[in-house]
Amino acid sequence: MRYKLFKGNERGTKDIGWLQSNFTFSFSTYYNPERNGFGLLKVFNDDYIKKEGGFGLHPHMNMEIISILLAGSMNHKDTMGYSDVVHKDWVQIMSAGTGLKHEEYNVGEDDVNFLQIWIEPKMQNISPRYQRRSFPKEQRKNRLQTAVSNEEGQEHCWINQNAKISLGYYDEGKEIIYSFNRTNKCVFVFVIEGNINVENEVIDKRDAIGLWETASVAITTNQESEFVIIEGPINH
Repeated sequence: MRYKLFKGNERGTKDIGWLQSNFTFSFSTYYNPERNGFGLLKVFNDDYIKKEGGFGLHPHMNMEIISILLAGSMNHKDTMGYSDVVHKDWVQIMSAGTGLKHEEYNVGEDDVNFLQIWIEPKMQNISPRYQRRSFPKEQRKNRLQTAVSNEEGQEHCWINQNAKISLGYYDEGKEIIYSFNRTNKCVFVFVIEGNINVENEVIDKRDAIGLWETASVAITTNQESEFVIIEGPINH
């Protein structure tokens, strides 16, 4: 097994008033040649948007873009004709494919906090698509909830890649064994709240760890904890 730590206090930052961003990997004004993604996971931003702030209409192409809402309410409007509002505990995904434009604003009374995740697609230039699902926190206690999968289904969102995103929310003292195909696969674990141990490393709130060359990962919760697991290819 090999792994790499991504400490929360070592992330790049950007503060433009209505938006405060924390960049695990190189993005926007932050560039670190040693932080250019993890496998095909290219962007992992921890964003905070003030009331009435947001991103105006802007383009994307050939990227799988996932948003995990941790707090607040945010709209989604795109050139495919979708106009929606997502709230805390919702997950949405866009397969940008041949190209689309979208906007997103804080439409609630409180700050929005969301994880912005970009994963390189498996197939290029597919027809753009949008999907969202709700994963109420109280309904996923002490179990891993699949939020995004390359297998189509009614209980999660579909992604154009051999990837999977799972949400964990566990009491203190729980052990989780996450198994996956070690051939060309890696996992990225990010702690939203709490404190966990992953392979004898302490991963605190807003820290992350990436692991590869293994078929399973052992996670132990040192306190009540919420975390995200992203499984995906190391390369094409």
